[in-house]
Amino acid sequence: MDFVIGFLIAVVIALTGVGAGVITAPLLILFLHVPVEIAVSTALAYSAIVKLIVVPVQVLRRQIDYRVLGFMLIGGLPGVIIGSIAFKHVATHGPRSALYFVLGAIILFTSGWHIFRHFKSAGIARPGKDRSRLIGATMLPIGAEVGFSSSGAGALGTVALLGMTDLSATRVVGTDLAFGLAIALVGTGVHMIGGHYAGPLLLRLAIGGIAGGIVGTSAAPKIPNRNLRLALSLWLTVIGIQFCYQATNK
Repeated sequence: MDFVIGFLIAVVIALTGVGAGVITAPLLILFLHVPVEIAVSTALAYSAIVKLIVVPVQVLRRQIDYRVLGFMLIGGLPGVIIGSIAFKHVATHGPRSALYFVLGAIILFTSGWHIFRHFKSAGIARPGKDRSRLIGATMLPIGAEVGFSSSGAGALGTVALLGMTDLSATRVVGTDLAFGLAIALVGTGVHMIGGHYAGPLLLRLAIGGIAGGIVGTSAAPKIPNRNLRLALSLWLTVIGIQFCYQATNK
């Protein structure tokens, strides 16, 4: 079952572009009944593995703006460390409901963002001038959120890049993926120090994910992913509401 879930997640990511973190943790919790603190850490590590496969392609295509990426990392790296330490504290001493609520809220935001983009293809108005020097401050809370919940870097990072830089769409995607890889690697390291991860489960997910990435990448040009992304986003909205509801009953 672990291999199948890893395979399916990678296929969905390749077909829709929806981030690994926002899909992986809910599936681990709902279908494999993994404790939420283990699911979040394992999902963050799985997200890093997926991005390790994807980001080199962006590098070869020269779709990463390293100047903007540097500004993002100034805030994002301290943020993910803070968020990961906060996660460790809450998972050990805090209420379980906080983990469910944060995860649910981020899932709802991410799915809402993709639904918004589906019906308003113009997206966010581009800035009149480049404000990338200020983007580090925005990345601090985004990094903290990723460290705490494993998800959100893709949607939140895209919003920030579209609103604060004049990068083209392809460079927004490439730069955001590189940022997500960097903070996922750092966050995974902090989570592993805390001991909240499942090594054998992660290995099986990764093996399935590699196969799924190959299949999904091959199939992507033949499948209309816009409607598929909408269906997935609607499903994630229901999942997000469910997690928030569970938070009130923990």
